[in-house]
Amino acid sequence: MITMPAAVLDSLHGLAFGDAFGDRWFAILRRDGQAALETRTLPAEPLWRWSDDTAQAVVLVQELAVGGGAVDQDRLAGRFAAAYAGDTHRGYGASMHDVLRRIGAGEPWREVVAGQFGGQGSWGNGAAMRAAPVGAWHAADLDAAAEQAARQGVVSHHHPEAVAAAVAVALAAALATRGRDEPAPARPDFLHAVAERLPDSDVRSGLRIAARMSERTSVRHAAEVLGSGYRMSGPDTVPYALWCAASHLDDLHEGLWFTVAGRGDIDTTCAIAGGVIAARTGVAALPPAWHAAREPLPPIVSE
Repeated sequence: MITMPAAVLDSLHGLAFGDAFGDRWFAILRRDGQAALETRTLPAEPLWRWSDDTAQAVVLVQELAVGGGAVDQDRLAGRFAAAYAGDTHRGYGASMHDVLRRIGAGEPWREVVAGQFGGQGSWGNGAAMRAAPVGAWHAADLDAAAEQAARQGVVSHHHPEAVAAAVAVALAAALATRGRDEPAPARPDFLHAVAERLPDSDVRSGLRIAARMSERTSVRHAAEVLGSGYRMSGPDTVPYALWCAASHLDDLHEGLWFTVAGRGDIDTTCAIAGGVIAARTGVAALPPAWHAAREPLPPIVSE
């Protein structure tokens, strides 16, 4: 069994809880709409299966463990492709099906990834959805957190906005980890601390807008202004998810209920928020019913 910093596993488990919880709500919202959210009706399935968000985060944590916190991009690309080949039914997006199949077939990952979407690469939220444990690992060195988040991001998402989104999530998780024994920062301060370390990008602009929102801003209004992943892009997902996380840095349970109310790409927004918050809080305070329902993680990262 590989030994890793406790905050890394906390972040990974929080990510998996958010992913599995959020993924259940796609069907619930189609069926019951707002009423289920207002009454906080838990998903009825006996097993909350996680999606590609967690599947790729598990692979990334395994890579960090092997590399001592450093990402070997060639090895990580192979790991992603192998994990995909072993379980293709985790909700991967259409472009990732293509990318991972081609990498698995032996095509150079750099060419495959850079060639997506007419040569601009994907700016989807997939590089960000898995990035929180990177920040938890490198909490003591924000430059390293940003560097390794970017390195893992470009393995699947070539577009600068997708990479900036991954870096933002990792920085947020690093800052959350750093503050485990301190009072939580105010939401604007937390979001500005992330934004100031990002390159000029739509992600940074979104975080700055999020930081200026008043304490009275509703979840639905924030989702409409920032985007909650309906377009499944980094800029359309990460500012909202981090706004939700920054609002509940001491309460994972409340943070996930808060995040899911914004709808959109719910499994991913909840995975991001969960990974960031749990880097600070862990997951022990979640209700026993959640622990019983969520699909276990693979043994290498379950302890």
